[in-house]
Amino acid sequence: MGLFRRSEPLHVRLAREAGLGAGAGPQPIDTRPPTLETGVHGLPRPRAWDVTVTAEAPGIEGDDATFVALPDGSLLVEQGPDQSLEPLAAAVEQELKPPYRARAVRRGERLWAVQARRIEVLEIRDGPGGDSIELTHTADGTTLSIDDARTFGSLPQLEERGAREGSEYTVRAERLDGDLWEVRAAAL
Repeated sequence: MGLFRRSEPLHVRLAREAGLGAGAGPQPIDTRPPTLETGVHGLPRPRAWDVTVTAEAPGIEGDDATFVALPDGSLLVEQGPDQSLEPLAAAVEQELKPPYRARAVRRGERLWAVQARRIEVLEIRDGPGGDSIELTHTADGTTLSIDDARTFGSLPQLEERGAREGSEYTVRAERLDGDLWEVRAAAL
């Protein structure tokens, strides 16, 4: 043993002498959220799609498509090939009846993955021009916006739909085709 050799490191001796050694004083608090049995915590994200299926559709060109199935079963292709997307819709409709909005992506030579979610379609006869409508009803009154421009008037079909949500509501509608609109309503 050397003349100047210490029996313990200097930082350990200083901490011990200051009363900061193990067991001395309060221990730090773990502020991390506890993990669940699965190791996951926090709030789950809402589901974006109601159905995910695969379909064999060798005759469709392109790599992706977006379409809407209307209540009568007809398809509106929003993006993608001009060919019939019937094989993709048939695969979805084994689990989800129209109306729905779907997104399809090619996964191989013949295989497609298709995701779809339910939508609500409302017919607004003699409706306004424009492609989007927002109707909000609160205790202060009702506001109507068409293509983000506030307008006067009323749309009874949207008011009726919103009233099902409660006394205060908002209804958003996007034109699908002609008098058919995709509608989302929520209570405020």
